[in-house]
Amino acid sequence: MSCAQTIIDYGLRSLGYGSRLLPKIEFTLCQHFTLIGSGLLWNIYFGAVALLIGFFIANGVALAKASPNPAIRKPAEWFILVFRGSPLFIQFFLAYFIFLRLKQKGILPWLTAAQVGALVVLILNTAAYSAEIFYGALRSIPKGEVEAADAYGLSGWKKFIRIIWPTTMRLAWPAYVNEAIFLFHATTLVFFSGFPAWQQRGDALYYARYFADKTFNPFVPYPILAFYFILLTLVIIGLFGLINNRLNRHLPKDVRPRLRYRPQVIR
Repeated sequence: MSCAQTIIDYGLRSLGYGSRLLPKIEFTLCQHFTLIGSGLLWNIYFGAVALLIGFFIANGVALAKASPNPAIRKPAEWFILVFRGSPLFIQFFLAYFIFLRLKQKGILPWLTAAQVGALVVLILNTAAYSAEIFYGALRSIPKGEVEAADAYGLSGWKKFIRIIWPTTMRLAWPAYVNEAIFLFHATTLVFFSGFPAWQQRGDALYYARYFADKTFNPFVPYPILAFYFILLTLVIIGLFGLINNRLNRHLPKDVRPRLRYRPQVIR
């Protein structure tokens, strides 16, 4: 089988298109790159959707934690503590167990699907981490900017939209980029945890592990997996860098904060 035919057969296999059967013999380098790259589409889906929805939830939770009202502040603090204080792998495992029990009772049966249930876990997890980042930035806003807004007669929603929120994003953005990168890396835990892959439609790690188990040689599929995620990380840094420049467009280029990727060994 030629490499072009392999790409046609397996390029979108993780989405249900192309050959239904995984390769059983040969296991060429083209098959490795094609199938692992196909699985990467699920990692991009989980990461992009969770990041988008989690961003808005995180802003709300950060504001709730900064509230002087204990009835609003305490739930936000506990939400952050629970999802930041427990391993993501355990969160996947417990969530699937809870969703499976609900399905057995006929309640929200679609939550056991990784495309929905695992996505919910990722959204809540990144929302908790991002909320703590935004809360720290919110507390770090220079008092002079707030006082200047008051002097100009800005108050309430206008002051938040024009002064507080943009400044919060500028201060939090470098740390938030690292959270976004980690989130995409954490998507490899989805099918590795309790959520099953339907009809062998898994993510990049799922197919890398398949090749490693079949060939008894992990030194080919896993470096390919790492290569794909390095490319994905560079894309994320580039996109977030453009947003960072937009947020700091009022500053001279030589003093604008630069994004630096700082990998986390333990989370």
